[in-house]
Amino acid sequence: MSVTVLNRQRLVRVAAAWLERIVRRGLAAQGVGRAEVSVLIVNDRRIGRLHAEWFDDPSPTDVITFPLSEPGADTLAGDIVVSAETARRRGREFAWTARAELAYYVIHGLLHLTGHDDASPAARRAMRARERAVMRAAGLAAPPRRATRRPA
Repeated sequence: MSVTVLNRQRLVRVAAAWLERIVRRGLAAQGVGRAEVSVLIVNDRRIGRLHAEWFDDPSPTDVITFPLSEPGADTLAGDIVVSAETARRRGREFAWTARAELAYYVIHGLLHLTGHDDASPAARRAMRARERAVMRAAGLAAPPRRATRRPA
């Protein structure tokens, strides 16, 4: 299993090794044995540029996931980009740490890589329940949100 964490921001202190462990535990909780996953931690300006380039929306977002393998492939491959700046802002809103919020975004991205989606209300509820379960399996607290709330 290959997990790479690149931190390209300075707003939130995040240990790459800690986040790598979260990714590995999240993948194990999803039953993934073979994976090549990278996580890029950026600020709002950079994630906004990626959001504009790939989704025609220049606003900053919390997480963008880029699946690089086909469903059912032997090795799960993908990139996850998360905004530490958004995590800091939203963490304050929910009265928990930016680091915990960032881990939540990574788990959310992992679930997208493993085929979950949150496009409909029912799918969103199912994904929120799975997020909480995977976060517990990764040794993290569940996000302080209602099950149906969609992250900004």
